[in-house]
Amino acid sequence: MQEAKFNVGQVVRHKLFPFRGVVFDVDPEFSNTEEWWNAIPEDIRPRKDQPFYHLLAENTDNHYVAYVSEQNLLADESGEPVEHPQIGLIFEELEDGRYKVRDSAMN
Repeated sequence: MQEAKFNVGQVVRHKLFPFRGVVFDVDPEFSNTEEWWNAIPEDIRPRKDQPFYHLLAENTDNHYVAYVSEQNLLADESGEPVEHPQIGLIFEELEDGRYKVRDSAMN
């Protein structure tokens, strides 16, 4: 099992699709349904034996929760905040390109 490259609170962006988000949870390997897995086109379907990240994600039109494999993510170095409406429930303000988990969210 490989160690996760990205951490909770880190801002990342997708390699293939135009969205970015904040990591709020990490699965050491794939932990979603087979139905979800099979809905991904085979030519871009990621391996299951890698970390997967739960993101508070955004694109130019929407805010949503995304589940993304490590191979499809890059660190977002823009320093721009993510405007997802649920950010404040989990995180404090953006500091040095990373969100700090609220103490109340740790329980």
